[in-house]
Amino acid sequence: MRMIVRGARLYGGGGELSPSLMDVEVGEDGRVARVVPYDDQKEPPATGVLIEAHGDLLSPPFVEPHIHLDTALTAGEPRWNASGTLWEGIACWSARKQSLTREDVVARATEVLRWQAAQGVLHVRTHCDVTDPQLTALDALVEVRDRVREVMTLQIVAFPQEGIVSFPGGQELMRTAVARGADVVGAIPHFEDTREDGVASLHLAFELAERHGLRVDAHCDEIDDEQSRFVEVMAALALRTGLRDRVTASHTTAMGSYNGAYSYKLQRLLRRSGVHLVCNPFANLALQGRFDGYPRRRGLTQVKEMLGAGVNVAFGHDDVMDPWNPLGTGNPLQTALTGLYAAQLTGADEIPTAFSMVTDRAAAVLGLADYAIAPGAPASFVLLPARTPYDALRRQVRPTHVVSHGSVLATTAPTPTRLTWPGEPPAEVSFARPLL
Repeated sequence: MRMIVRGARLYGGGGELSPSLMDVEVGEDGRVARVVPYDDQKEPPATGVLIEAHGDLLSPPFVEPHIHLDTALTAGEPRWNASGTLWEGIACWSARKQSLTREDVVARATEVLRWQAAQGVLHVRTHCDVTDPQLTALDALVEVRDRVREVMTLQIVAFPQEGIVSFPGGQELMRTAVARGADVVGAIPHFEDTREDGVASLHLAFELAERHGLRVDAHCDEIDDEQSRFVEVMAALALRTGLRDRVTASHTTAMGSYNGAYSYKLQRLLRRSGVHLVCNPFANLALQGRFDGYPRRRGLTQVKEMLGAGVNVAFGHDDVMDPWNPLGTGNPLQTALTGLYAAQLTGADEIPTAFSMVTDRAAAVLGLADYAIAPGAPASFVLLPARTPYDALRRQVRPTHVVSHGSVLATTAPTPTRLTWPGEPPAEVSFARPLL
């Protein structure tokens, strides 16, 4: 036996927890060998790695369904996004990407992946700008994907930041990007010159995905314009091509401005299509509504309504210290907490859903197989010093252990705070409360 985690409370997806404490045994092949009830009278094994969970939460690893590793850590280069708008951010990045080198992209992307791994993120989908005739960033990220393969899953989206139809040579660049190793086909229909160009770009993206057996993940309707309705085109194409749940519409912030009648129709179409939605609360809250007076729109897609309609929605971090978000560490629980408040998911049954939006719901976006703590599945998981997803979100805990394929990848020691209170001896402060 390579490892045993004793006395853990297992997260099973959808906010569900194991009714009792469990032991997870890991074999020499790096896969889960057995999951059995915890017996505190049983002696721990004499060999292998022993992790005493003491009733803490054991979850499959966090999943990042939407990030931009090629742009990460470039905030202020060559200048800051003074207006805070999406459009100025694109202009800043267009200037910065002129100086891209392989070494530059590899170093920045690897640094952020290290941050993510330390926080329990072991599955990542990154968008990569392919409106660079040299495809420097794409080639670099393909190299990074191969380097981290043993510990992390990295999917690369061929993302046409400045358009497919409206960008000179955009169609050929997309085809070349797929040939050079992209895993997913992207698009940005609302950025194309006309609505007709936007629709054409989606048809091209779907045709490319069908031809090569790939998934689709488009930046879609990332604008406050209530007339931007490309998500319905994506849903119709997902249905007609049969790609269905292999398709993701990211951002869809225009949905926050749709009227009730159209929203009702759209919910039905999206549910039928199987398309996933990814909401990126940091960027969406920061970038959208910049042209509004007051009241100012929240800039999010219809998270709560789409969940209620049976559409899968996940939360993504999106940008980390780049022209669109000058902050960020890649922390998935911070993403979930921000999204929880922004989308008003504060009900007793909604808070655990926010946790699922950076775990199993995000895993569905990536199409991950064997995403579970179960016999035969890869022994990749995080042990959180919390009793429930609610507890983990409220206290924003860091994993004490991150395990990848049966090996400990990262550990974080608890850092208790001692408080000297008037009339009392120094004592440790506990933020624990009765469980929800």
